[in-house]
Amino acid sequence: MEETKTMEETKTTGINETPEAQETSGIKKPGSRKTVFAVIALIIAIAAAACLYFAFREKPSEGKKQITISVVGISGEVTDYALQTDAEYLRQAMEEAEGLTFSGQESEYGMMVETVNGERAVFAENGAYWSFYVNGDYCNYGIDTQPVEDGDLFRIEYTVDASE
Repeated sequence: MEETKTMEETKTTGINETPEAQETSGIKKPGSRKTVFAVIALIIAIAAAACLYFAFREKPSEGKKQITISVVGISGEVTDYALQTDAEYLRQAMEEAEGLTFSGQESEYGMMVETVNGERAVFAENGAYWSFYVNGDYCNYGIDTQPVEDGDLFRIEYTVDASE
């Protein structure tokens, strides 16, 4: 006479069956080698990307540098600030520039500049913001992380979004 199992007996004994019996019954072991290898590969890829970022990101230069910071205000008037600085990042240089004033909101990404030389540009209020350029190109970083190199020409320009 053939032995028949109830559903409850199959649930409790299915995990203890031989692999061959599990394959025929449709029960699989928890976890999969493919999943484990995929997770390991993902971790390695993230670690490699982080290493590449830190190896190839722009790094500031140390020592004295001669730079110029130009501010283009609301009226289009340009004010230049030439300075010699040991600053590694733009914010430090801006703080050293005699006569240049600025303020803004601090965030986890650094300062979001709202006011330069008393002129306020707040995007949420009037679609205006301060654009930052280095040697004619739009800055890739905020003022707290924008590297300063000898001979750099920075431009801070009052800008109004055309779509506003």
